Amino acid sequence: MKTTSVSSSAMSNAMRYSQSRMQVELVKREKELNTLRVADLGLALGARTSQSVTFARDLERLNTIVDSNKLISSRLSTTQDALGKLGDAAQKLLTAVSTAVGGDPGSNVTRDAGKAALQSMTSILNSSLNGEYLFSGTNTDVKPINDYTASSAAKAAFDAAFNASFPNPPTDPADITATQINDFITNVVTPQFMGPDWKTNWSNATDQQIVSRISLNETTETSVSANTDGVKKLAMAATVVNELFSRNLNADAKKAVAQQAITLTGEALGSIAQTQSQAGIIEQRVTDASDRMNAQIKLFEKHVIDLEGVDEYEAANRVNDLMSHIQTSFALTARIQQLSLINFLK
Repeated sequence: MKTTSVSSSAMSNAMRYSQSRMQVELVKREKELNTLRVADLGLALGARTSQSVTFARDLERLNTIVDSNKLISSRLSTTQDALGKLGDAAQKLLTAVSTAVGGDPGSNVTRDAGKAALQSMTSILNSSLNGEYLFSGTNTDVKPINDYTASSAAKAAFDAAFNASFPNPPTDPADITATQINDFITNVVTPQFMGPDWKTNWSNATDQQIVSRISLNETTETSVSANTDGVKKLAMAATVVNELFSRNLNADAKKAVAQQAITLTGEALGSIAQTQSQAGIIEQRVTDASDRMNAQIKLFEKHVIDLEGVDEYEAANRVNDLMSHIQTSFALTARIQQLSLINFLK
């Protein structure tokens, strides 16, 4: 009869090997219990692994765009608030110049209203969010509007234009007629704002606006530039009021300035309101796109769970069984290691 020798060392080594395998398996099962997903996609899904990879890639793209849309919506909402404040500043200027036409055109209140409008406009247009200027177009790291009151190139250009048009002497500001001041505003001042001098003296913004992807197949402009006609006309109205009401013009000339400012400010208000409305429409498009993508995300997540998901209770039972086996194995290993021939020879 053939006998087989069994040693405690061989048994102990076998138990340790078994423990090692169960500990590796336990790590996988605990991962499945925590994530409720299979630990090894290739092993669990086989040929269907490519489907899971495709869903994961699409989910990542959708989630990235949805997160980006949150920032876009925040920027557009802040932009609309800023445009609303810009409209309020324009409305205050309109009230002041309307009073000047109907009352005392020489009042310093009108001049101060022009200066206040310039300061408000500059502050509003130079507002930023998350370190990016809202009205700079694509040039988001540079303030879009230069401060007119801070010895700017724009003020120097206006003063030079006025002195060239009305040299003093021989023309005293008090002798300038309403016709002359209208001609000065229309033919000399307007090109400084509505022509290339705007970018030279006033604006650092780009005409091109930020274009963002708001869904997998949809892009749109998601910023507002300070180079819109509404901003230019408000700046022009505030400047002529601030500058020309500071000079010793006669009453008729000042009323002509006020009339010009009324027209410009009214046009600016309409343009600003339209820009604000467009920003609101774009914000709604972004929200709608995010809603559609969130619906897609939920659908993809359902497909992923169907492919990769594990039953929570089954995963918990597997973990508990493995832990029980490992504990039993450790206990047996300890008892085997205590076996010694000497104990039986005593």
